[in-house]
Amino acid sequence: MPEATHTTSKPKPTVTPTPTQTAKPASEPSSAAFELPKFEMPNFEVPKLEVPAAFREFAEKSVSQAKETYEKMKTAAEQATDVLEDTYANASKGASEYGLKVIETTRLNTNAAFDFYTQLFTVKSYSEFVELSTAHARKQFDAVTAQSKELAALAQKVATESAEPIKGSVTSAFKKVA
Repeated sequence: MPEATHTTSKPKPTVTPTPTQTAKPASEPSSAAFELPKFEMPNFEVPKLEVPAAFREFAEKSVSQAKETYEKMKTAAEQATDVLEDTYANASKGASEYGLKVIETTRLNTNAAFDFYTQLFTVKSYSEFVELSTAHARKQFDAVTAQSKELAALAQKVATESAEPIKGSVTSAFKKVA
């Protein structure tokens, strides 16, 4: 049988916690530990220099010339924008007129073709067929010639009207320069 040993326990000494141990648990960092150090901005005194009058006049003259140049460029840009707007408006108006004329021409030619085919069904002899075909071909040739002249004249008119604002703008620009 093993021998039993007897141990006596001694009383433990009392420990009082320090102020840092009682303030906050270790899991919560204090904000004071993460504050940035405070620095003061150094004062740099700029020495007062006297700028010569020639330099001051040159700077003022340069600034006034830059302002004048800016105003001229701004005016020129606004005029160019107006010219482009006018040109675009004229071109789109002319293009729609031209498109409508093409549609009208196509409608007339289609109607003429249907009329011709309707008349072909009434033909009783080969000579009537030749006569009707010849008359239709002549009539269509004249119509297509007239339509082509109209479309060419309209295209020229559109081009002239579209270029007119640009031409006027360039002319006035050269007059200003001269």
